[in-house]
Amino acid sequence: MRKIHLACVLLAAAAACTHAVPKADAPSYEVDAIRYGVLQRFPVSGLVAGADTSRRMDVAAMIWLARAPGGRNVLMDAGFYREKFMNRWKPANYERPSVAVARVGLKPDDITDVIISHIHWDHADGADLFPNARIWIQREEYDKYIDSTGRAKSSTIDSLDAAMLFGIARAGRIRLVDGDSVEIMPGIRVFTGGKHTFASQFATVQTSNGTVVLASDNAYLYENLDEKRPIAQTLDSLSNLRAQARMKQLASAPRLIVPGHDPLLFVRFPAPGNGVARIR
Repeated sequence: MRKIHLACVLLAAAAACTHAVPKADAPSYEVDAIRYGVLQRFPVSGLVAGADTSRRMDVAAMIWLARAPGGRNVLMDAGFYREKFMNRWKPANYERPSVAVARVGLKPDDITDVIISHIHWDHADGADLFPNARIWIQREEYDKYIDSTGRAKSSTIDSLDAAMLFGIARAGRIRLVDGDSVEIMPGIRVFTGGKHTFASQFATVQTSNGTVVLASDNAYLYENLDEKRPIAQTLDSLSNLRAQARMKQLASAPRLIVPGHDPLLFVRFPAPGNGVARIR
């Protein structure tokens, strides 16, 4: 009985650790953060709950590329490009996300998949810039914000983006994800619970350096993670903190958690440069 009990304990421990070990049949991705613009003097109180309202910082507008051998090129989020957003936010050092991928040697047609973390304009607006990509989004997120005719159900999603995503769905390129901890393709798994929006998701990606977590806006800055401070824009602060704690368990090392808008990322990972940070 003692031997059986010990074996069970060892098996349970092994199962608890599998998140950090790539499956034998899963590809090993390279992960790059690609900065395509800067939102200048953004209020930190809009990012970190309880932050000093006088603090400002230049935040990075980013997309994230997971590239696997064999030609699979997966973007996490698609950025923005429509004129209304450009006129309102006036990003500095901007180029369209579909142009920015050229810095890692890709064309828009080369992107095979786009994972939409949530439906805010600065993450979903550029989905139609990548005409060959399958678009992955949580079913509950899509159904919460887009009605059966492609109209926005609330101001959380821009009406143009709702119509655009609806059009992509009608073309058969939307993949609706059902729930938490779903492996949507070998080596990439998505998780819910960050509650930036109704069913915002973050992703883990298996690399040769271990498991990378792409937090997107479920953790805006390293400050959220390091100081255990929820994001300022969340439907549930406690759920957001739980999601951030979960990210730390999922990542193979703390450095491999990638926040959604922190310019410090490009200091911590300066190579290869030119607005590209290789996460390793």
